[in-house]
Amino acid sequence: MWVALTGTPGTGKTTVAALLRKKGYAVIDLNRLAIREGCVAGIDRERKCRLVDISKINASVRTHFDRTALVFFEGHIAHLLKVMDKVVILRCHPSILYQHLLKKKWGAKKIQENIEVELLDIILCEAVGIHRKTSIFEIDTTRKTPTAVTASVLEIVKNNFRPIKQYRIGQIDWSEEILNRQPSWETDHGS
Repeated sequence: MWVALTGTPGTGKTTVAALLRKKGYAVIDLNRLAIREGCVAGIDRERKCRLVDISKINASVRTHFDRTALVFFEGHIAHLLKVMDKVVILRCHPSILYQHLLKKKWGAKKIQENIEVELLDIILCEAVGIHRKTSIFEIDTTRKTPTAVTASVLEIVKNNFRPIKQYRIGQIDWSEEILNRQPSWETDHGS
């Protein structure tokens, strides 16, 4: 079974992926796979990131991985792969996400774009457009340690990806932040 481990940058995907690897699970870094398999379509110089050809990486996954084995595919584009059987989306409150992105030393525009992606549920909306709703799970990482988030992922796995109320999609809503005249991430500079 192929599982997309996805979410806005800064929500904890890479850390959770590392913890899953330590527990013996197969985890594939989609960025590295895209580079290795020639699935990079170009470079976005403004955002300083690679543009991945989704159809090529879909084909690469289909060709190189055993679908009968449980494999996590980690990356903020993982939910865009039609070959994924399940999707686990990590979410984080915008004010905390802002702090995480500041630590990455990203520019203000790139941080703002990613905060907006999280606020507007863009990754969830994209996932729902590709995958069955019953195959998608959301985990709020805001107040959880990476170990607790990993435990949540493993709870979903151990439940054979059957619906679990607390991970049902649509329960996480940051829209109140849009209504704030001065959003919390603009006032919390962490200095």
